[in-house]
Amino acid sequence: MKKKSEYPNLVLIEHPLVKKDITILRDKTTNTEMFRAAVTRISNLLAAEISSAFSLVELKVDTPLEKTKGYRLKQEVVLIPVLRAGLGMVDGFLQLIPDAKLGHIGLERNETTLKPNNYYLKTPKNLSKAEVILLDPMLATGGSASAAISFLKERGAKIIVFACLVAAPEGIKKILKDHSDVVIFTAVVDRQLNKKGYILPGLGDAGDRTFGTL
Repeated sequence: MKKKSEYPNLVLIEHPLVKKDITILRDKTTNTEMFRAAVTRISNLLAAEISSAFSLVELKVDTPLEKTKGYRLKQEVVLIPVLRAGLGMVDGFLQLIPDAKLGHIGLERNETTLKPNNYYLKTPKNLSKAEVILLDPMLATGGSASAAISFLKERGAKIIVFACLVAAPEGIKKILKDHSDVVIFTAVVDRQLNKKGYILPGLGDAGDRTFGTL
């Protein structure tokens, strides 16, 4: 299901259903409902792969017939979607990790400089004891993602995973350079960025297509 890529600390999700849904996302004729549903399905598979490395604590549980061994997650899970496009990935993760806590970070890209402007950050307490998953469908230049990771580290986060649907080589290199301790999970690595900083072949503006604001 997963494939180690040519980049260190990047995991590429290899799955027939992911490839099918990425095709749906790329198609310019895909409507908002279908786009949103495909984002959720891919996010669900990303959540399954990321959570496969979570540590467990053993416990005892009473079945209707007897006591037996059971497990719970060792650490709390905190999902941090990058507003607003990252919100589209939340449902897919919550379906598998329903007790995860939820924070939000707002970053706007300056269309001239391509650098991020931070306008909102709200997170649960005790990030230092949590598995933090940063959600953003597109990893383009990597500037916003790198800034978001830095803000979360300032809040005390020690274990951070970045989950996206589509990543460009430029963004991957930026994250690995700035945050070598962060693992990136993505559904696909695309070819490059264009002169405006958009991913090619990409899928357009994920936020606009998710929320129908084209």
